[in-house]
Amino acid sequence: MPSTDTETSLRIPVSLTTTQSNKILMAVGIITAGDLVQRHEVPTRDTRNKSGYQRDVSTSRVNRLIKDLQQRSVDLPTALLLNIRNFNRKTHLVEENSSTFFCPGGAKLQVVDGQHRVAALDRLVAEDAGLWSSFKIPFVCMLGANERQEMEQFYVVNSTAKSVRTDLALDLLKQRAESDPKVMSALLERGEAWKVVAQTIVEKLANTPVWQGRIRFPLNDGRNTIVSSSGLVSSLKKLLGTPYFNGVSAENQIKILDAYWKGIRKVLPDAFDVPSMYVIQKSTGVMVMHHLLIHVLEYLRSVGKSVIDPEAYTKVLDKPLESLQGDTSAGGLAQGSDFWKAGHEGAAGSFSSNSGQRVLIEKLRGLLPPVEVE
Repeated sequence: MPSTDTETSLRIPVSLTTTQSNKILMAVGIITAGDLVQRHEVPTRDTRNKSGYQRDVSTSRVNRLIKDLQQRSVDLPTALLLNIRNFNRKTHLVEENSSTFFCPGGAKLQVVDGQHRVAALDRLVAEDAGLWSSFKIPFVCMLGANERQEMEQFYVVNSTAKSVRTDLALDLLKQRAESDPKVMSALLERGEAWKVVAQTIVEKLANTPVWQGRIRFPLNDGRNTIVSSSGLVSSLKKLLGTPYFNGVSAENQIKILDAYWKGIRKVLPDAFDVPSMYVIQKSTGVMVMHHLLIHVLEYLRSVGKSVIDPEAYTKVLDKPLESLQGDTSAGGLAQGSDFWKAGHEGAAGSFSSNSGQRVLIEKLRGLLPPVEVE
């Protein structure tokens, strides 16, 4: 297909720099979505021919980004990494009045990093060119790198970039949702609003007697803490998915959890006196016990007991927790508080996997008194 006038006449003001490792010239500037989608190319990996390096685009990821862009809930501030392989300085760079212009003409711009952003913009421009063609996105374009050099840059970007820690991501998500209704609306549509609710609960739970000083929050001193805030947040997902717990006020959710853990502590005081030596307040323990709370609440409500009374939880959990037993890695039998000991002296460690946690939940559930039916 012959180049269009738009393709050949494009002039983008840029600054020039070079890569530190192999001194490849690079142009840094801003390109519109319309100009980008006309000339981009994604070097998708072909394992048979040993060419390309990009994985297939995730449709769900692109769909989510499209929706967020349409709702104006996100921007694209980070630069795309592109490359023009058959670079000709006389053709592709123009010096004029102390300014430098990048003129890709009809050349293809290889998408080294940012293919999901490009795919989302491609679809948006196709659906509504009048609205999205002028959308601007920053870019860094290598000038004349070959495919091997592109691959090297792709590997560096994708293998050394450090992802945001889960606990920090949840903390930031909560802050964004509280200050921007559009963020919360998007979370509700995706079924992820529970993360904000759970983060709020965990922050308040940190001030209760059982949990004070034991939850590790992002960027805070983690000494003497025994569980990450993200671990606690995850443990609340199933509980928040129940109509009853999700339906009570935030204040009462804290009261329920506070009473529940006080009741557990009364049954197993040793496990709370030296919590680092036990796992009941660590990821496995909280995941199991918060799932079990769903069934404990059903029982307490069926017999007309208060769900914010620690003594009610002590009475219903005394037999299950005291009689719970399992094999230790040392070949012994652990029961009661000893079941929750960390290391080879306890048995709970063998239930740390997702399937193991499900088994342990069912073991405990089987020891609970049956729900009363009128």
